[in-house]
Amino acid sequence: MTISKPFDAMLDEVAALLARAQRPLFITGAGISADSGLPTYRGIGGLYNDRVTEEGFPIEEALSGHMLARRPEITWRYIGQIESNCREAGPNAAHRLIAAFEKEKPGLWVLTQNIDSLHRKAGSNNLIEIHGTVHRLLCAACDYEREIEDYAGLVLPPACPECRRQVRPDVVLFGEMLPRLALEQLSCVMEKGPDIVVSIGTTSVFPYIAHPVWWARQNGIAAVEINPGDTEVSMIASHRLKMGAALALTALWDRLHRPSGTNV
Repeated sequence: MTISKPFDAMLDEVAALLARAQRPLFITGAGISADSGLPTYRGIGGLYNDRVTEEGFPIEEALSGHMLARRPEITWRYIGQIESNCREAGPNAAHRLIAAFEKEKPGLWVLTQNIDSLHRKAGSNNLIEIHGTVHRLLCAACDYEREIEDYAGLVLPPACPECRRQVRPDVVLFGEMLPRLALEQLSCVMEKGPDIVVSIGTTSVFPYIAHPVWWARQNGIAAVEINPGDTEVSMIASHRLKMGAALALTALWDRLHRPSGTNV
């Protein structure tokens, strides 16, 4: 069960746990990007809520691997809308502070479901983008790969400049498998053993997102949840901070970086 303590005392305890940790694992979802202006509800990128597209498809079908193969112009239309929203957003305090923590603790890793690239823009290097990023284009026909700042001026659906076949965004669409490299990275992180797991802004409905929290509790490791609402792992978290990501991480950072001798 989650420890129930006064709010400031919980922040103090989590800050102390982070201070001792050398291999933190931060798990992030759409909620961490809320302070950047990105919505947190359903769909790839958190942009759609039980929406039917202009063509009459459920958004899950429009953003599926099957639709990309059959009618790529539909999938790319909505991928383009997602990228447009991401383009207008920038990293917020939560993204920047996680990157700052990594500079102090090189063993820190981030597992994110988000495809907005905001962790990378903030400076995180030890990053597992389990669902990919809209800012990388791939061609399966000739192994062409390109990092792209934005889709401005890009004709959708785009063609590969090398072989003229169609390229795709490097994201996991509905009905597709998770990327092998990302799964291998996550497996390596879990084999080394995080010494604290911090789940931020995710409902944890996917098993591979909830698993590290369960693993932590089973192994006597602190499992912290930062989320204003209840989620699939709320009842098993050892510590809960029911607040937004930017506010919580700012409070924790301040506690860890006050001048020596200052009371928390």
